[in-house]
Amino acid sequence: MASLPAQTLFTPEEYITQERKALYKSEYLDGQIFAMSGASRAHSLITSNISNRLYNQLMESDCEVHSSDMRVQPSPIAYFYSDVVVACGEPRFEDDVFDTLLNPIVIVEVLSPSTAAYDREEKFSHYKQLTSLQDYILVSQYKFCVEHYCRQDRQWEHTEFRAPEDVLTLTSIGCKISLRDIYMRVIVTESRGGHP
Repeated sequence: MASLPAQTLFTPEEYITQERKALYKSEYLDGQIFAMSGASRAHSLITSNISNRLYNQLMESDCEVHSSDMRVQPSPIAYFYSDVVVACGEPRFEDDVFDTLLNPIVIVEVLSPSTAAYDREEKFSHYKQLTSLQDYILVSQYKFCVEHYCRQDRQWEHTEFRAPEDVLTLTSIGCKISLRDIYMRVIVTESRGGHP
């Protein structure tokens, strides 16, 4: 009986060393490295729309907004690139390279068909370990649908927004964004088979 080849596992230190030299971004989870694929037009527009709206509202505050190039370490065995991340006060980083954020207060993930379940379950389970995190937002690319998970003591309250006039309120950073602004220039359909 033939055996399967052993899978190569990497330590977090090996991942970081490799990632800092890489030409393309990869995420890390429990010894495995996952290459990230390119984003669709809708994904890119939604990410930019949210990042720009938050930046404009926070530019006079002590908060900073980062888009998908800022790596986040939510747990000792995970490194992710969130689509939009907000840190307030003094940002904390893993080391003096300042490219791995440890204390985000808001994280936004724009859902792709291939990553929706992963973002909702596996990633969120690690993000929950961040004591700083107050808001986790999931945004569909294909229909007006924004899911907001807001930390309430030890529980996460879940709210969905599905109309263009709905407004997402992020009390933790004092910001509001309408779905109309989130989906600006994005072609939205109410039903797209097989997509979240």
